[in-house]
Amino acid sequence: MKAPLAAAHPQAADLEFPLLSLKRGEDRRIRAGHPWVFSNEVDTVRTPLTRLQTGALVRVQSARDQFLGLAYVNPHALICARIVSRDAHARIDERWLALRLKSALALRERLYRAPYYRLVFGESDGLPGLILDRYGDCIVGQIATVGMEALRPQIEAVIRQLPGVSALFWKNDSNARDLEQLPAVAEPAFGPIPEELIIIESGIRYVAPLRDGQKTGWFFDQTANRRKLAAFLPRAASVLDACCYVGGWSVSALQAGAQSALCLDSSASALRFAARNAAENGTSVEILQSDVFDGLKALREAGRRFDVVVLDPPAFIKRKKDIPQGRAAYRKLNQLALGLLKGEGLLVSCSCSYHLTTEDLLEAVQSAAGHIGRTVQVLEFGGQSADHPVHPAIPETRYLKALFCRVTG
Repeated sequence: MKAPLAAAHPQAADLEFPLLSLKRGEDRRIRAGHPWVFSNEVDTVRTPLTRLQTGALVRVQSARDQFLGLAYVNPHALICARIVSRDAHARIDERWLALRLKSALALRERLYRAPYYRLVFGESDGLPGLILDRYGDCIVGQIATVGMEALRPQIEAVIRQLPGVSALFWKNDSNARDLEQLPAVAEPAFGPIPEELIIIESGIRYVAPLRDGQKTGWFFDQTANRRKLAAFLPRAASVLDACCYVGGWSVSALQAGAQSALCLDSSASALRFAARNAAENGTSVEILQSDVFDGLKALREAGRRFDVVVLDPPAFIKRKKDIPQGRAAYRKLNQLALGLLKGEGLLVSCSCSYHLTTEDLLEAVQSAAGHIGRTVQVLEFGGQSADHPVHPAIPETRYLKALFCRVTG
């Protein structure tokens, strides 16, 4: 049974918010700047979670009754509260949202000449549970928490006022909503919603599906890494783009001077867009529809070899309990990829699993290389693009890893 949602955060100047008291010693992480409160950190004797309305605002306080922040709550979730302001007198309303979005927009406009970027990156922009990606005049948003769902009308009102924006589409179909007992919904909020999204990245024009696409339609977090690839490409390189989606890596490599590219993905729709994106940029790609592990094995058996292999798989580790199995999957994937590289080649190995550290990914690559007698030199470490800023107090905001590796032997 779904938890009832508050229509909006009620707030008035003289309104006393319910209290959420933490157990003794559980305020250290919050004081250091992290916004999440876990249910096992709450003193449920003093402040029973079950008495709090889902999505409502509360005052979070320490065991010594010291104010820590204003937060919205979900008594039914492991992360039962997320702090949205450290100001005890803040009004969490449309004006507050407008100021947060204005700050987020100012950063992106300083970073990018064209309006194609992640506009809001959740906690890093002080808006936990909210993702907004900008595709020209269209915003595609995702809400992952009941607190942001309660603020949805105000969010829509603020986005309507953003300069150059004429449409907003909610692609609220992520698994994260299940944890908050929110339904999966994909629907327009306002404006003319396109069937396909246009992306301009590093001067290259791409097209991606909206309703049937992954995430919001495009992976803006890899923009900087795709740009880095050009610096390491061998002359007239042959490229294998594994888990290619709509061809971001392969098309950018071809535009940077690669001679050929093979796109491997399990999705026929994604591969059609990859071929289309190559054609619309005056090039072409070979396509192979397959599970990535089976596809890499088939290419090996067919005697194929490449100058460059890019691995950009989905997250193999979504929860801590998946770590052992996920590490093994990354090692196996990298071993298959290393076996497809020519005598000297370039491996770009990525992971978007927060629970897999950079050191874990390095270990997976080195272990795989040692198993088949290859030697790896890491040329550069990549991370998420600047429109996905890392909050120093929130390790979860630093999730993307990319290793650019020279492979010999």
